[in-house]
Amino acid sequence: MSSTTAFTRRGFLTTSAAVGGAIAASPLLAACGNSAGKGGASTKQGIQAVLPTFKPLANGATPDFPSVSGAGGALTNPGFLKYPTTLPKTVTGKVGSGGTYTGVAPSWNPIPPANNAYYDAVNKALGATFKPQPGNGNTYSTIIPPLIAANKLPDWLQVPGWMVSTFNIGGLVGTKLADLTPYLGGDAVLEYPNLAAIPTGGWQCGVWNNRLYGIPCHTDGMSTAGALFYRKDVLDAKGITPSVKTAADFKALGQELNDPKGGVWAFEDSRVYLYQVFGVPLGGWYLENGKVKSANDHPQLLECLDYCAQLAKAGLVHPDSLAGVSASNPSRFNAGKTLIEGGGLGAWNDGDAKSGIAAKPGYLRQAFPLFSHDGSTPTIGLTGASGWVSYLNKDLSPDQIKECLRIANYFAAPFGSYEYNLINFGVEGVHYTMSPDGPVRTADGSNTAADQIYNFFGSSQQQIYNAGYPDITKATAEWYADTVKYASPVLFRNLNITVPDQYSKVAAGTELDDAATAVARGKQPMSHFQEAVATWKSAGGDALTAWYQTNVVDKGLS
Repeated sequence: MSSTTAFTRRGFLTTSAAVGGAIAASPLLAACGNSAGKGGASTKQGIQAVLPTFKPLANGATPDFPSVSGAGGALTNPGFLKYPTTLPKTVTGKVGSGGTYTGVAPSWNPIPPANNAYYDAVNKALGATFKPQPGNGNTYSTIIPPLIAANKLPDWLQVPGWMVSTFNIGGLVGTKLADLTPYLGGDAVLEYPNLAAIPTGGWQCGVWNNRLYGIPCHTDGMSTAGALFYRKDVLDAKGITPSVKTAADFKALGQELNDPKGGVWAFEDSRVYLYQVFGVPLGGWYLENGKVKSANDHPQLLECLDYCAQLAKAGLVHPDSLAGVSASNPSRFNAGKTLIEGGGLGAWNDGDAKSGIAAKPGYLRQAFPLFSHDGSTPTIGLTGASGWVSYLNKDLSPDQIKECLRIANYFAAPFGSYEYNLINFGVEGVHYTMSPDGPVRTADGSNTAADQIYNFFGSSQQQIYNAGYPDITKATAEWYADTVKYASPVLFRNLNITVPDQYSKVAAGTELDDAATAVARGKQPMSHFQEAVATWKSAGGDALTAWYQTNVVDKGLS
């Protein structure tokens, strides 16, 4: 089966799920995953019945920018200008009961030695022995299936969203993976305060067949497809304060900035980020008068593709970008060769600032406020809340499951807490030293306390913090606080939907994406994309649309 493309390694490394691909024929661009099988989904009523009660934590660090609620259930992530100097404890009482558990998760960092002082310190705090077994993230999709086939699953398993179908999670829930509904559903989660503080959307990503199986990690209260960015430092130097309200304004700004003779182009190819400007539904599907329709039929799609082609043919887009040449280091945007680009919100961080300043002193990235193509009220697609869900082995006893959930509650301690520091950085003076900008790893810590050792088994809602760059945090938090008012959940958001095997290829929509790219880059006429859509429909696209109507929408699941 096709799997979600919203939650990719790149999306994680930038801490933001980018659009990933085109509109994508699969709705799972915006959902949590799918797997092989006859097809189906949970019911809306069933999901509500098993979701954990959401209760914000009362004893965590106080953010400078508290979460803001918005439209469509969106909730911005808290922002911190400085690293907390006082680290509150969020876990009281006994955690573990002396049990021993193995946990397997992907890693894109050097694998630490199996036995080290960092692991020992965490296990001492847990009162249990948790044995992380990081697997190479680049080959993770080949590591887990043999374990499944041999019935040798670990006690705890992390499943990235885009690998859900590869691992056939829809077929493993209830047979190989533990049902956590009795332990976490409704008010039962309140026994684990840090888990209860995870936004509801994250938990929905762990629901299958009207039961709760998964523990969400890196939950984003306001996951979006990304934003359009500009080089604020360059525009400031030119005395330009952009006021972009429409697509025409956007193009006019590009024309003002474009200078090919000087080696500077206005735009990167940002087609997928312009979709939201034109109101093209993300996730592959939308409802019109209660009927499911493919986003490939949305009237604004052709207008968006035509607009992108106009930018390309006018010479406003960097030629390497139009040729599909990956950005080098520094990127064209960082180097000032392009001044406007689309990207995930995770690109707007301290790491980007450091690399940007290294390429050009004074570098400053800024996101455009939301705008629409015609000046009407803008919208921004609210995508899947979590692309990282961990599962417990069904062979664990009830007491072992409860112990693992207490451990997960420890792992889910929020940013700036005592527990967060321990599981992320180790012991102060041994694995890190504290600076004004937060923990700085020692040589020992760099070798052992690697990123994401424990957070893939349970983690709190994401936060906004940029060490040494409080202005970035402020700008980002303010952008989110304004944008949250316009959030609109994509169709099938946070639903695990098992699509029948016969629709695997058509759900992927690869040919459609290729055709849309060619048209948007001015290399093919619009008829090229329209012909691809017609082929897609006859090859199963219409049948898949009807399947969603009958098996999802008509059952009230959307």
